[in-house]
Amino acid sequence: MFDVSIIIVNYNTKDLTLDCIDSILEEGSKLKKEIIVVDNASSDGSVDLLHKLQKNEVIQFIKNTENVGFAKANNQGIKIAKAQYILLLNSDTKVKKYAIEKLVSFAQKDSSIGAVGARLLNPDGTVQASAFPLPTITRAIQQYWFGEKGLLDKYIPKGTKPVEVEVLVMAAFLITPEAIRQVGMLNEKYFMYFEDFDYCRSILNAGLKIYYLPQSEVIHYHGASGRKVSDPDNQWRRLIPSSKIYHGLVGHHLFNFILWSGQKMNKILPLS
Repeated sequence: MFDVSIIIVNYNTKDLTLDCIDSILEEGSKLKKEIIVVDNASSDGSVDLLHKLQKNEVIQFIKNTENVGFAKANNQGIKIAKAQYILLLNSDTKVKKYAIEKLVSFAQKDSSIGAVGARLLNPDGTVQASAFPLPTITRAIQQYWFGEKGLLDKYIPKGTKPVEVEVLVMAAFLITPEAIRQVGMLNEKYFMYFEDFDYCRSILNAGLKIYYLPQSEVIHYHGASGRKVSDPDNQWRRLIPSSKIYHGLVGHHLFNFILWSGQKMNKILPLS
């Protein structure tokens, strides 16, 4: 029986994925860890991963014939996971010592917890912003029309103790058995982007809590996996379909009108 199933989606990040797996195996805790690698039809020779990973009995490999997206690929892993606790881990990460054990240990303390996320670090050791408030029309009006800063921005939770938050990016995101029971898997309507907002919103709607755990640290080569999907100049375009799903068509256009008009107004009459 495994304590935690770790799901890694690979898309043309063979070397990063192998480094990520090495860091998991060297994490140092006594947890029984199962690793599930889901390859989204990589074209960089990532099929070679299969031959390397077959040597380790705790690693499973799923090879897709097409890129099915982030949410569906993770769900493929969740469906075959043998542990109750599920850790979604980006291929462009390296876990530090006992990082996974700390996430699981904290989650086990309280059945009202739906998800726990690690503190993400840049390769130079500085902390990455990885938490968000839920994006709402009210907050958009307050921030972009009335100048109340920080209501929608990604941020770093303060302090050294666990902090309850509304949304965490899914680079190192532990899902509890209670969240699986009440919320289920990721929403496969999202190909990429907004699945973290959607899933966290569902966790909160189920009455469960989401925590940021600074004691658990994971190095994140931010954007390394996403760059393989589209070039940086056009990556923002991929947000549009997901935004329409998350906000609804009317909500998407209203939300973006508030942002656009607020930016225009601020150029004419600076709010601060």
